Amino acid sequence: MVVSVSHIQRDVVTLTGADTVAYLQGQLSQDIAALAVGDVTWSFVLQPQGKVDAWVRVDRAGVETVRLDVDAGAGPDLLARLQRFLLRTDTKLELTTDVPVLAVRGAEVEDGVPAGWPGLAGSDVFDHDPSEPPDDLPADAVELHEEGYEALRIEHGVPRMGAELTADTIPAELGQWVIDASVSFTKGCFTGQELVARIDSRGGNVPRHLRGLRTDGPPPEPGAELTLDGKPAGMVTSSATDAEGRSVALAFVRRAVVPPADVLVADTPAHVIELPVPNVDATRS
Repeated sequence: MVVSVSHIQRDVVTLTGADTVAYLQGQLSQDIAALAVGDVTWSFVLQPQGKVDAWVRVDRAGVETVRLDVDAGAGPDLLARLQRFLLRTDTKLELTTDVPVLAVRGAEVEDGVPAGWPGLAGSDVFDHDPSEPPDDLPADAVELHEEGYEALRIEHGVPRMGAELTADTIPAELGQWVIDASVSFTKGCFTGQELVARIDSRGGNVPRHLRGLRTDGPPPEPGAELTLDGKPAGMVTSSATDAEGRSVALAFVRRAVVPPADVLVADTPAHVIELPVPNVDATRS
């Protein structure tokens, strides 16, 4: 497997204090109390109605310290959301924006935190100095620029804040791997739990699902409508050009459209496919 590296940024909210773990246990969808120091997991921060406020990576950095990192630009809203429920709690919150990160995909490195995607191992190295690559980074690693990294993310069906993850998103719409990585159904109550548990008990049955999309023309604009037999069938959320110059996209697609399926996007033929996109390649330029 080809190993790729990309220079990205993440926002980080650090929580410290005696009540930190207990507070997050009631706010996040994952079982934070079960994490040992050094453990890392994914989690949702949800609205009381069960829709998504944020999708975060949780790093149990210490006994009373937890770091939550999120897509760049989403940190201020995450901080505000956490502060809103912080009443008489011994926990301090600190936001650091635009933290430089070396995103390694196709391999894991010792200095990084786990960042694997479906079918693809990975690590993120925080506060990375570009002049000093990790000692265990493969010598033949390929550097991906912004477009290549975005195509790789799309092909593996990884949601992004502001694109697939908005205030209208229900966790179950994002796919089973996201639920498995981000939700504990045994930890007890947390904000937004009722909707998540109810949908899970019904087999994850939701009106729309995140799907992959291949188009024959240029990448469709986010917000472009999918149609099938002249009827609305979904909406594009992200798009990019892959290594072969083909368009690849993510779209929320109506449940009735079962992949593989042919649709139109702004009168351009497109193909709805399962995620991750078959035969994806970690090489991008």
